[in-house]
Amino acid sequence: MTHRILIVDDDRHIREVIRVALKKAGMTVVEAHDGREALTRFASDRPDLIVLDIGMPEFDGLDVCRQIRKSSDVPILFLSARDEEIDRVLGLEIGGDDYVTKPFSPRELVARVTVILRRLTPRANAIEPTSLSKGQLSVDPEQHAAAFAGAPLRLTGIEFGILRAFLTRPTAVFSREQIMSAAYQLNIQVSDRTIDSHIRNIRAKLAAVNCDNVIETVHGVGFRLGRCEPQA
Repeated sequence: MTHRILIVDDDRHIREVIRVALKKAGMTVVEAHDGREALTRFASDRPDLIVLDIGMPEFDGLDVCRQIRKSSDVPILFLSARDEEIDRVLGLEIGGDDYVTKPFSPRELVARVTVILRRLTPRANAIEPTSLSKGQLSVDPEQHAAAFAGAPLRLTGIEFGILRAFLTRPTAVFSREQIMSAAYQLNIQVSDRTIDSHIRNIRAKLAAVNCDNVIETVHGVGFRLGRCEPQA
């Protein structure tokens, strides 16, 4: 299966670097030079993943992400400059799956894209339970679907990977490093703030369907699954 990737950046040179790297990895590429064109190309080309620059003039990457998240959970990998840490964290909180800072290694970018796409593709020959659950929370790895008390959850690929890891070992306490390894695979390093942003997103999405006890903080250690039951 050939994946279609939408590259969005107002810098033509950066788009070219990413295009060449992704095509060498066997992916199909479409491009947009600003946020408004990105929404048009998203609607017409239905990409499997979006590489999205944050710092574009007028309609920036954060605006694009907000619009897309109203109707789709397509994976979004943000590009950001080193001095935009607040924007990077905000990007994850509004639904981004990951980010790469500029200047970046094309090899690292392809690796991160591959990790995210792998989360969406069932692994051939993999022996995995058809359903994982605790309390009212359930995850179906084969269908890449999650639900709480029957209500479907719209999760990004990384968020889904984190919940799946927790449900695989429902009584375990996970360190941030273990969560990072389970969610990202491939020896990719991300910051603690990135992991914390994903945890906050998962909690917010569960709170929206009447569950505020899905992930508990174990101070000084990490996180574990809570009761996963509706609020009283």
